Amino acid sequence: MTVTTAEIMTWLGAFFWPFMRVGAMMLAAPVLGDQQVSVRIRLLVAVALTIGVMPAAGLAPEVAPLSAEGLMISLQQVVIGMAMGLLAGMALQSASIAGEIVALSMGLGFANMVDPVTGQSTPVVSQFLIVTATLLFLTMGGHLMLIELLAESFRVVPVGTEGLASQEFRTIAGWGAQMYAGAVLIALPAVVLLLLVYLALGVMTRAAPQMNIFSVGFPVTMLVGYLALMTLVLPSLPGRMAALWSEAFNGIGALLGMN
Repeated sequence: MTVTTAEIMTWLGAFFWPFMRVGAMMLAAPVLGDQQVSVRIRLLVAVALTIGVMPAAGLAPEVAPLSAEGLMISLQQVVIGMAMGLLAGMALQSASIAGEIVALSMGLGFANMVDPVTGQSTPVVSQFLIVTATLLFLTMGGHLMLIELLAESFRVVPVGTEGLASQEFRTIAGWGAQMYAGAVLIALPAVVLLLLVYLALGVMTRAAPQMNIFSVGFPVTMLVGYLALMTLVLPSLPGRMAALWSEAFNGIGALLGMN
């Protein structure tokens, strides 16, 4: 049996180009792309997912991977994968932004710790909410839905030199507004309650100017913020995050032309 160079290149492309899309998605996707996950584990998962989606990817174009056209195809796969992972990751970051809003409102904006996911310093309230949202993401099967969308993307947008158009990039940028709007909706009950507390403290200060507002107000806002977090924000978090992820997955479908 003889194997030609063209056949080897075709077999290589059948794995290499889907791997580029899968690997790029895992870099930006929630849970799958977390930095605390070992690089070896992420690489093994990417290889396993690539092997799983290869039947859906179909035949690879007969192009040498190291040629100019092959590099263009690789770039398109990276862009598509990053766009899919970015939309899902932006939905998860809404919980982090909501935590920052609540932390600043209750006076815990200075209590920061290093986020193991992004490597940045974030408030502890954001850490608490993002861990809770990550567990919700896994509980709701969001990672499975993301993998299903990944496999479906090869049918809708097959491997080739044509990928996302310029209007799709505007869709990705515009989805940032959804991220901040979702964060405001998550933090809104606690912010409104804390605003009422600040108004009450302001009235007390006007009525009794000799009262030390800092020694009284800080413990009160801390206590009220904690109670608001436990009784108002957390009960509504599953519904808010489910709505955000539903919009994100619909956005991925619209981005790839599935709708």
